[in-house]
Order: sequence, then C-alpha cells, then structure tokens
Amino acid sequence: MLDNTTSLNDPTTTTTADTTQRNGFHVTLTAKDAAQLATPDAEFKLQTWEDLQTIIAENRIADLKRVPSDLRRYLKWSEETKKEYGSIKDFILQERLKWTDLTPKDPVAFRCEEDTKILLNDWPYGNAKGIYHLVVWTKASIDTCPPLGDLTPESRQLIQEYVSSTFNALVGDENVLWFKNWASIQSVRSVEHVHVLVRNCTEEHLAGWVGEEAARVAVKRFG
Repeated sequence: MLDNTTSLNDPTTTTTADTTQRNGFHVTLTAKDAAQLATPDAEFKLQTWEDLQTIIAENRIADLKRVPSDLRRYLKWSEETKKEYGSIKDFILQERLKWTDLTPKDPVAFRCEEDTKILLNDWPYGNAKGIYHLVVWTKASIDTCPPLGDLTPESRQLIQEYVSSTFNALVGDENVLWFKNWASIQSVRSVEHVHVLVRNCTEEHLAGWVGEEAARVAVKRFG
C-alpha cells in the first residue's frame, strides 16, 4: 500500500524547476523532498522506534522521511500512476482496496468490518528493521480540525480504541504506534486512512491483519 503520506508535504515551499528536471520528475519538488533526494542513502539515518515515538508524540508528522532512493522511486511511481489511473486515489480504490462504492454501511469509522481494510504500506518511511508499516482504510469519515486537518479529540479517541483492540491487544501497547496525516499533507485525500507502526509481532499476527501473502512480503522486506 502506498504511503498515504505524501512526498509533497509542504505545498507552500517548493524548489526551482531546475531541481525538478535534474531529478527527472515533471513535478515541482518541495524543499524537503529536494533535500532528501540530494542525500546519499549511505548518509540517511533510519528512524528508530524511539525516533518514531518522539515524532508522533510531538505530532511532527511532516518530519517522517523516506530513504532517498525510495523517495525517488516513489515520486516516479506516483507520476506514472497518475498518468495511468488519473489519480493515486483511483489506483488505491481499483487495485488495492477493490472498493467501487465509498458509501459506508456505518457512519462511525471502524465499527463495520466491511467498511474497513488493513493493508501493508507499499511505500513506507525509512524505518529500522523489524518495524512494520500498515495502513487502516475506512469508508467512514473521520472528523478533523481546520485549517490543517489535525484530528479532533473525539476522533483521536475513536482511532485509539480501534488500534488498541486490533493491534495492542495482540502485541502490547509498547509495540504499537499510530498516526493520521493532517489533511493538508495527505497524498490520498477523500479516502480516510490511519497509519499503524508495529514491532515485535509474528508473521501470524501480520497475516491476521493483512493476509498471508502480504505478511510473507512484509517479513521478507522489513523483518
């Protein structure tokens, strides 16, 4: 599953078209992405569990980063996917979620199993080995606060209850983190989703969340 985070995190801060052309993209890069692409993979520090805890606790979601070479591939993939499907959202709906109707059976997020799907993130951040990045998708809306689209206290509690019962109950509170991108930095808008990071889980746990095939892929890539 693609990272429902965007690589274009700050739409107000961009680099020059020259930088964009040097990197082979037909999009205007943000200053953050340009800096990432200029960093060799060997100099990139993988984000540890402690790093992630701090970033999420301080709600500095825009500070999450991909490995530079992964970011380059992600930008290229995004451009090609938009050309083929029209948008990242359409790709996700058609190829990953297999949803043709976004009308929820229950207006409350996560309460109806048919309205909810957990997928492995195809384009995770540059996290340390053993950290699995999952994405929980829901057809129901999740209330946010303008103008940036951060969560309301009620929405935060709703998500925490779902995450606790689905993930924490199996692997422990100390092995689960979650966050939801502000609406202003999402790459897949209008399809609600929450990011969940899990460690110290078994392949069987993963299979229960994302299916056996995706679990095998996850263990091979990130275990």
